[in-house]
Amino acid sequence: MKKGLLLAMVMTLLPAANVAAENGISANQIVLGQSCALSGPAAALGTGMQAGLNAYFAKTNAAGGVNGKQIKLISKDDGYEPQKAIANTRALLDQDKVFLLIGEVGTPTSKAVFPIIEEVKAPFFGPFTGAEFLRNPFKKYVVNVRGSYFQEMEKLAAYLVDQKKLTKIACFYQNDGYGRAGLKGIELALAKRSLKLTATGTYERNTVAVKSGLLQVRQAKPEAVIMVGAYKPCAEFIKLAQKVGMKETLYCNISFVGTAALKKELGDVGEGCVISQVVPFPWDKNLPLIKEYHATMKKYQPQATTGFVSLEGYMVGKLFCLAATAVEGDVTRESFLQAVEKIGTFDLGGVELTFGPQDHQGMDQVFLTTITGGEIKPF
Repeated sequence: MKKGLLLAMVMTLLPAANVAAENGISANQIVLGQSCALSGPAAALGTGMQAGLNAYFAKTNAAGGVNGKQIKLISKDDGYEPQKAIANTRALLDQDKVFLLIGEVGTPTSKAVFPIIEEVKAPFFGPFTGAEFLRNPFKKYVVNVRGSYFQEMEKLAAYLVDQKKLTKIACFYQNDGYGRAGLKGIELALAKRSLKLTATGTYERNTVAVKSGLLQVRQAKPEAVIMVGAYKPCAEFIKLAQKVGMKETLYCNISFVGTAALKKELGDVGEGCVISQVVPFPWDKNLPLIKEYHATMKKYQPQATTGFVSLEGYMVGKLFCLAATAVEGDVTRESFLQAVEKIGTFDLGGVELTFGPQDHQGMDQVFLTTITGGEIKPF
């Protein structure tokens, strides 16, 4: 009787132990979730992030995984629409039982799902956005790799005003949280230099209806236009602007635009466009990270476009694996975040990301690039 009673007690306790295990973590697998634009006008951004993530995860899995656990990424298409992002995030967390959310693309989508993240206390890892609300005030469950839009705008303002001595600067932006985050950033950067924008113009997300915004900007005859949008509408703006007499205007985009996609959309009229970047130049093979990135992409994602977006996805994937490998004991969401903070500095291969208890942004550097002779080149 005693043996039977003991066996019954053990069998009763076993399911409870399984239930207590962290979502997305099993003896041989870590399941991650991604909601991003895989279709629509921002698709190149989502597919780029996905390709970079999958390339590094394939490399890691081929080498035995993270402490013996294979990484599985589940990506769902939100078309860069907040409501779809919410539905995807709920499904990933509630049905797919993912460990964390990784590589989200966009400010409006990130803002829409963030309340869910805080509710379930799941890490929001490496989102493709420089939105300030994910940084200030400090967000425990957010881990950013890239610098902020405010930092990108400061770099562009330093170039346009301090270096080129321009004073008439306009802003064309997407009429949502992303666009307004960029707008605020350039306003702050110009205010530091006792300047204000000469004009603003807007367009609606997931459209290329830019004519009314162009008209508003054109009337001010700006020397430069700061653009806060996705590649298709920004390219449409530049092409139309040059047709209506704004050929001498300098057009500046921030990293989210998607540099390779923008260059492709612009074709011959892209000459001289400036784009700020938050990751190193993807063709600087003096960096061990870049050599590794190209070799891994060639092997595991040969059809994908190499460039700034997939490099950022690759860096996010590598950071995740380094942090997960460093977790002491059971892998839980809390122990994972503790590992990020405890390790502090992660060397990705000549590129260091630094974190701390109140600092969840790995990089602060911003780099400028330009389209010259049909090629993307660093300043």
